[in-house]
Amino acid sequence: MGLPRRAGDAAELRKSLKPLLEKRRRARINESLKQLKGLILPLLGRESSRYSKLEKADILEMTVRFLQDQPASSCPGAEPTPRDSYREGYRACVERLTRVLPACSVLEPAVSARLLEHLRRRAAGATPDGGSAGDFCGPPSPSPPPAPMPSPPAPPCRQSFWRPW
Repeated sequence: MGLPRRAGDAAELRKSLKPLLEKRRRARINESLKQLKGLILPLLGRESSRYSKLEKADILEMTVRFLQDQPASSCPGAEPTPRDSYREGYRACVERLTRVLPACSVLEPAVSARLLEHLRRRAAGATPDGGSAGDFCGPPSPSPPPAPMPSPPAPPCRQSFWRPW
């Protein structure tokens, strides 16, 4: 197909491309809904095999309900400080180790239990600078921890959905 030479040719070209563009648009929507379903079901604690045939509206409603139940951070000032972020990350690591360490049998059970208890006590007072914030057991670590990664720019303070495009 060559370039349109007349105004009528351009209209015909648009007419012939419209179904193709619509098909691509629907494919993008369906792919996004499929990804959204894969993300939302585990967050809701539902088994994805039981929900293999969900309607698009159901996926969207489940997502809206989930997002409404989340605590709202309305403005960038409400974002966690680097210290809070560090503590949350430390605690998440300890929780993961609590599940994984006993299952992998790398350490003796007594050593594993002592290590986990030590990490739990450290988590109660963990700070990024190695200092204590409350119940801290032991001296600060000899080498300072790496500097926290810079946080991404905060979105503007308004009630809209974030979109990557």
